[in-house]
Amino acid sequence: MASTYTAAGIELIADGEQSGTWGQTTNTNFELFEEMIAGVVSIALSSTTYTLTTSDGASSEGRHAVIVFTGTPGGTCTVTVSPNDMQKVYTIKNSSDQTVTLTQGSGGNVSITAGSIKTVYCDGAGAGAEVVDISGTATLTSLGVTASAAELNTLDGITSTVGELNLVDGSVAGTVVNSKAVIYGASGEVNATTLQIGGSSITATAAELNTMDGITATVSELNQLDGVTLSNYADRTADAAWTGSQRATVVTDNDGSFDMNAGQNFSCTPTGSVTLTFTNIANGQSGFILLVNTTPQTVSLHANTKGDANLATTLSTAGTYLCSYFSNGTNVYVTTSAAIA
Repeated sequence: MASTYTAAGIELIADGEQSGTWGQTTNTNFELFEEMIAGVVSIALSSTTYTLTTSDGASSEGRHAVIVFTGTPGGTCTVTVSPNDMQKVYTIKNSSDQTVTLTQGSGGNVSITAGSIKTVYCDGAGAGAEVVDISGTATLTSLGVTASAAELNTLDGITSTVGELNLVDGSVAGTVVNSKAVIYGASGEVNATTLQIGGSSITATAAELNTMDGITATVSELNQLDGVTLSNYADRTADAAWTGSQRATVVTDNDGSFDMNAGQNFSCTPTGSVTLTFTNIANGQSGFILLVNTTPQTVSLHANTKGDANLATTLSTAGTYLCSYFSNGTNVYVTTSAAIA
């Protein structure tokens, strides 16, 4: 009785056959088993079709466990597994520059894009044989991974160490957590119980710090308060006793117009006709005007400058006069001495 062959091309010696020579056949079979289990073969593709054949009783490309396709087929290459009744598992590495489509019959096919690796099985169903991709059955979910591929891809290029990444573990958005990274809240806020600058804790409250909001004073202006205490700072809401001299500088305005923001006491020596006028009238301000009208020059009163009926006439007469004034915020009331000299 003659030998027969399995679908994978392994020779089955018939009873009583190959007396004295069966050892060679058996050795060949073992070599084919090794090819089937661990063999790797490289196939250079040069056209868009190729037949991956497994021959009976002889080493064959189609029997190898791992197939590496190389070459430049010029387009998608259809690789047909033969025979179509052989059940086989392949790991296919496509190192060619085109897609390789693996087929065995009229059933489903598997396409392996250039640069990809897939594990497939051929069901050996004859004319209707199918090639099935089994490399995709091990999903992230089946491995217990809940992150999506896009989420995992965010790790691509990250250079942070484990210790640096752990700084985020336990962080709370908008709140400072001990020894953890600070993550701003949705409105950019950060809440902390203690803030330090240069190792010193800030004890001011948020309300106290907010008193700085809107301050336009310069650093040098604020520094003028450095060292000031309540004992040497005038409280303008209470009675005050002055131990030092308090003097107002005399402001010279020879045009007869007196700016209350410029001073309190004024000196005026007119060289032509003048109208006694006050600007920036401040409620409650009072003071003196030394009017030296020796030429003499004509003096008149502005509508907001109030005096007796003879005031303008008196001041227009040659002489030196000491005028006093008081403002109620709208008008300025003026009186004068007689001519002094």
